Amino acid sequence: MRRIRDLEPPLPPRVLGVDDWAWRKGSHYGTILCDLERGRRVDLLPDRTAETLAAWLKNHPSVEIVVRDRAGAYAEGARQGAPQAIQVADRWHLLRNGSDALRGVLDHHHRHLDEAAQIAAASLTDEPAANDNTLDAASTLDAASGQDTGLPVTKAEQRSLDVQRRRDARFEEAVRLREQGMTIRGIARALGVGRKTVRRWLRAGHAPTWRHADRSILDPFRDYLEMRWAAGYRNGTGLWREIRERGFSGQSGIVRQWATRQRRQDPPAGLMRPAKPPKPPTPRKAVRLLMSEPDKLSEDDRRFVTTLLELSPPIVRAVDLARAFSTMIKNGLADQLDAWIAAAETGGFNGFARSLRQDRDAVHAALTLPWSTGPVEGQINRLKVIKRSMYGRAGFDLLRHRVLAVA
Repeated sequence: MRRIRDLEPPLPPRVLGVDDWAWRKGSHYGTILCDLERGRRVDLLPDRTAETLAAWLKNHPSVEIVVRDRAGAYAEGARQGAPQAIQVADRWHLLRNGSDALRGVLDHHHRHLDEAAQIAAASLTDEPAANDNTLDAASTLDAASGQDTGLPVTKAEQRSLDVQRRRDARFEEAVRLREQGMTIRGIARALGVGRKTVRRWLRAGHAPTWRHADRSILDPFRDYLEMRWAAGYRNGTGLWREIRERGFSGQSGIVRQWATRQRRQDPPAGLMRPAKPPKPPTPRKAVRLLMSEPDKLSEDDRRFVTTLLELSPPIVRAVDLARAFSTMIKNGLADQLDAWIAAAETGGFNGFARSLRQDRDAVHAALTLPWSTGPVEGQINRLKVIKRSMYGRAGFDLLRHRVLAVA
């Protein structure tokens, strides 16, 4: 049996969280009201208009604080229905508004994004190679000679190179252990290989490479292939068909791989494609890069950010304002609000600064009070679960009844 106090009506809300939820995304929205002090749903409204919220608030005069996003309808509804209540803007939405304002500045300076991407890419290509003695991931070894050709590797070639590196490392470890006096059996146990393998490696003086270019089944047909290639025929499958008629028994992939190597070494002038210009990041991604800590970015991203800031003084001013705004919101620096709005009005954030000045009391309350709409978002997730469990076949009244029944 339920306890007596569970049957008593809930206390009227004093701190009310307000947010919208989608009955049908992009088409129809409702409003959810939550008691932030007690963490429970209070009511559902069929739309998100100022008039509907104002009517509800007039019937619930206990509300002293209204926590909302930056939507003008909710601000107007709270002013009409509860003029005595303190309105609090949600801090997450304020941070999102600041990022959107910075993105708007980048939209007006897209040319600088293009130039920064090109300059950063050009500076990357001008950098010298780090070490000629190391095997670059962008180069491959000739199958016969083992020399670095400087050509891009395929995935299969890269896997082969990785296996060879691990094999060489095992051989070096075997040599080191042998010099320390360890037995063949002990070395095999330490390296996880057979004793015969260790003995064979130590006798040969190197780890096996298993490169048998001199025994390739393609060798008898190389002269013909090179002749056809020099004549301008560059189709690997077609070349395979031709040498198959001449007795070649291998698969077409062997010839196609040979053609790919030839194409890398001697690309035909008619098939040369001009290098595509570097693609700049979208304004949204550029905002994320500009607002991130430099040590958390990759080398390419740091180069782009540095180039962009050197190239565009307006973007520098906007980034400084956006970072100052983020610090102010996260640290609750309410005494800096008015000065920041004044600086933003002359620093490229005119529209955003004007909206903050119009909503100044709610923004100031967000920096001084602990309330936010975060708990309301959690209640919206629960609402979605209930709504989807009805497969969209129930109306608003049944949804409201079910949502409030489990509150």
